[in-house]
Amino acid sequence: MRRDARSVVVVVLVAAVVLGVLPGVATAVTRSGDTVVVAEDETVDELDAFGGSVVVHGTVNGDVSAFAGDVYVAETGRVGGNVAGAAGSVRIAGVVDGDVAGASGSLTLEEGSTVGGDVAAGTGSLTVAEGATVGGDLSAGAQTASIDGTVEGDAEIGADEIRLGPSAVIEGDLTYDGTLQRADGAVVGGTVERDDDLVTAAPAGTDGPLVPGWASVVYGLLMNLLLGAVLLFVFPSFSQRVVLEAARSPGLSGGVGVLSLVVVPLVLLLLVVTLVGIPLALIGSVLFGLLVWVGGVYGRFAVGAVILAYTDREGEWAALVVGIVAVALVVQIPFLGWVVNLAVGLVGLGALLLAFTSGYRRRRAERTATPDVGAVS
Repeated sequence: MRRDARSVVVVVLVAAVVLGVLPGVATAVTRSGDTVVVAEDETVDELDAFGGSVVVHGTVNGDVSAFAGDVYVAETGRVGGNVAGAAGSVRIAGVVDGDVAGASGSLTLEEGSTVGGDVAAGTGSLTVAEGATVGGDLSAGAQTASIDGTVEGDAEIGADEIRLGPSAVIEGDLTYDGTLQRADGAVVGGTVERDDDLVTAAPAGTDGPLVPGWASVVYGLLMNLLLGAVLLFVFPSFSQRVVLEAARSPGLSGGVGVLSLVVVPLVLLLLVVTLVGIPLALIGSVLFGLLVWVGGVYGRFAVGAVILAYTDREGEWAALVVGIVAVALVVQIPFLGWVVNLAVGLVGLGALLLAFTSGYRRRRAERTATPDVGAVS
């Protein structure tokens, strides 16, 4: 009974945040697979897409929410609402009437493309090609930013290198942090000001430029999604066992997670004390850090599975995305956020270790039960 109550509490907290932030998801079309395509002669109301590639050749009347390797709105594509999500690369060649927001390795607005609203992105490289138009404001944290098109509002860019080409037009103000290269002919209708406080946070573990705080949150979400996708694609059966263990026995899994956080660092410390074990301790620290990250992703995966169990939706990919996004949102709540993050991570780590040990015992039992081929009765 206590376990069921605990699950209900988690579902209510997370679902409340998700439903509050993402209204209308229940009426959206959800598609997943290696390639998700809206054909040129096809029209859908809204699209939630999870896959290797998401391509829009046709019309989406509402929003597009995409978590994929690549997202592409083709020249014939039109999105009546917003385009949001996380991807390795995002390319807009058609028309987006609303905003474009999210995290990606690269974001490109190709020649002739139009974004009617704002563009807000955390990305490795940002390109606004000549002939591309942003109808609202542009806000970006990037390593490199190249503007050759038109921004009809203000632009705030934090990047290592910022380039305004000869055809660039920013009708409002430009606020930047980084190295600005402004070509002859580039037009800024308002003020041009450098603001060292424009950037506030950097993705953990990177040596790249700082990006706005919201971008680091989305960056972390993207990294978790990518790791989760790799785990689910490469180890589908094992991933299901880990998630099932976490969902069925959160108390046991959490206890094992706490125990591992105590025992493993002590063992690594003992290796350091012996001096000759320092190389092993260094390798062990890296591996354990990776294990903790993987466990955290599996914990989020389990949260998504629990949430979907209370809805009409199902599927491992949907559970992965829902769980990661839901926890990312809840983590932003003061005090409650770090508690939830810690709890989810411990449960996921413990479930991962339990799945490892149960799999080992099962394989050992199978080998023991296999009769000797050479034996004669």
